[in-house]
Amino acid sequence: MSDGRPTVLVIDDEPDLADLYAAWLTSEYDVRTAYGGGAALEEIDEEVSVALIDRLMPDLSGDEVLERIREEGYDCRVAMVTAVEPDFDIIDMGFDDYLVKPVRREELQGVVESLLKRTTYDAQLREYFSMVSKRAALESQKSDRELAESEAYASLTEDIEALSAQLDETTASLDAADFEVALRNLDDA
Repeated sequence: MSDGRPTVLVIDDEPDLADLYAAWLTSEYDVRTAYGGGAALEEIDEEVSVALIDRLMPDLSGDEVLERIREEGYDCRVAMVTAVEPDFDIIDMGFDDYLVKPVRREELQGVVESLLKRTTYDAQLREYFSMVSKRAALESQKSDRELAESEAYASLTEDIEALSAQLDETTASLDAADFEVALRNLDDA
């Protein structure tokens, strides 16, 4: 059960390596480990924010695990963490980042942090567009006097301004690559 911290699922058929990654992340996140693809499908649920998946596993490959995660509709970010050098087959895969082993602690922690920032940005931007659309619909149908007298409209406008400020803060924390990926993810949604 999550204690409010993001949940990271580490999936690798090498228990020592999965446990090492978990140890690197456990101070910041709730971490689950799965020692194979089949076990990963038992561990994945709506609480998982980030999944770190090895591609080469004997029972169910990381590629198959990724495909099942996407088919099942889980809304987690996925990084492939693998010894497999990337080839053109990755173009159509639904992951968010790709790390080639060996992976350093700082690199793994940075990828998880980056993926969580992208998730925050995606959610904030979707909510912002929704609220702005509602405001535009009201402004196209209501008179200035009706808008000025509406507490709901005033509250919506305040919420839009507050969310805009949050988006500015989140955007400032994204590097150029994260920002580009976050926008591309929105386009794919």
